[in-house]
Amino acid sequence: MKVSLKDIYCEFFMLGMQLLGGGYVIVPLMRHRLTEQKSWISEEELVDFYALSQSVPGVIAANISTFVGYKLRGKLGAFVSLMGIITSPVISILIIASVVDVLLQLKFVQTLFWGVGIAVIILMYLTVKEMWAKSLVDIPAWILFFIAFFASYIFKISPVHIIIFAMIYGIAVQKLRRKT
Repeated sequence: MKVSLKDIYCEFFMLGMQLLGGGYVIVPLMRHRLTEQKSWISEEELVDFYALSQSVPGVIAANISTFVGYKLRGKLGAFVSLMGIITSPVISILIIASVVDVLLQLKFVQTLFWGVGIAVIILMYLTVKEMWAKSLVDIPAWILFFIAFFASYIFKISPVHIIIFAMIYGIAVQKLRRKT
């Protein structure tokens, strides 16, 4: 399926307009639009793109968009999807930055941010739920989960070190599976 660059830009522009609270909250929205409605990618690909996006520097939503765009139309698709996802947030930032001091004093805006905060928590929960169901599918995945959990929560090991360990662990598990 060859998706037009215009369609890619428009879809990611619309997703960018809904980008409140960072990259974690965009995943359920992307899943709904890109896998269920458009069928541009599979749910497994979205989970893979999400995992890759956390492993490379940058904003998660922009990284996922770039991976999806690349899958759809190569380097040009990656560029177009990236431009689509960042256009509306950049415009919003420029507009809001010019009046931020006045806005923050308004009771309505403070109430609005409280409501948005609750919505972000719900969207983060949905992201964790989605990732949980797609990622913890076998014993090696559960082992890695517990190692990563204890390393970060109890031993306060840097997420960078945990990601590097997880990549090495994943390679080792895949090599062992190929041998058997």
